[in-house]
Amino acid sequence: MSATIRDVAKLAGVSVASVSRVLNSKGYISTETKDKVEEAIKLLKYEPNQVARSLTVKKTKTIALFVPDITNPFFSTLAKGVEEQANSKGFTLILCNYDESGGEKNSHIDLIKQKYVDGIIFAAGKLNPRDAVKIKHSKIPLVALDRIPDMETECVIFVDNYKGAKMAVEHLLDMGCKKIGHIYGPQEISTARDRLLAYEDVMRDSPLYSPSLMTSGDFTIESGIEATKTLLERHPDLDGIFAGNDMMAIGALKALHRRGIKVPEQIAVCGFDGISLTEVTNPELTTVAQPTYEIGKLAAESLIKFISDLYFNEKIIKLDASLVIRESTKKIGVKL
Repeated sequence: MSATIRDVAKLAGVSVASVSRVLNSKGYISTETKDKVEEAIKLLKYEPNQVARSLTVKKTKTIALFVPDITNPFFSTLAKGVEEQANSKGFTLILCNYDESGGEKNSHIDLIKQKYVDGIIFAAGKLNPRDAVKIKHSKIPLVALDRIPDMETECVIFVDNYKGAKMAVEHLLDMGCKKIGHIYGPQEISTARDRLLAYEDVMRDSPLYSPSLMTSGDFTIESGIEATKTLLERHPDLDGIFAGNDMMAIGALKALHRRGIKVPEQIAVCGFDGISLTEVTNPELTTVAQPTYEIGKLAAESLIKFISDLYFNEKIIKLDASLVIRESTKKIGVKL
């Protein structure tokens, strides 16, 4: 069990108030008393917690953002929106990479259990049951982003993924593609399910439609490379690829380049998310862009209103994505 300020006071033979003055460097304290307190702190390995002190007023002015992978530019842009809005309201952000499988990576869940944060913004897909119970019992306000967790939330903010994916597939058809493959993301994530469903609904009536035109990925570049290899092995005459996110679409571009397949002349490629990397690929990548920064900003604004007991009655906020057409889908002889 960790040492407390009372343990320090007892060992040093002084009052708790004297220990507090030493810790905060406020008020008069003799050199002798200061030395005793500092020695006791050293012996007990006492670590004063600035956040814990704020609990006397029941507010820490700190919020936690849970993401699955901060290396994905989508989530770094999201985090920027959250942080800048939070800071403008005097709040601090704790960024947590969350792994549903649990383990030491989820030690930050204890921050929630100990009420060291005032609220949570959750953008990591799905909570494991153990962590869901911890958060539920903490009664801390939670706003979910993009991916809807299986638990009660104050507010859910997400983009219309079905509509955005439908725009992507229809655009590929408009560009002259007939045999379009889809690299879908993990199906336990609602965004990936919606994008796959849109692809199926658009393509189902196509004479060239086949379940073998769909293959899985995990939202990484590497999985996009492997999935593209699989699609080409199944369908050498493939002429379009819709990837469930931009990272997998970038992987598709790499796999096609390595095989000497020209994009978009032979195969057109479209992604989803609108991350900044889509502007620097060769060719530049067509994508369905989410208002990612704005989503983060809106999430922080909404959560802070809950924390501050301000009126906020929007349970679900749905935003639109936009199709950004670039070189990776521009077919020869087709005017955009």
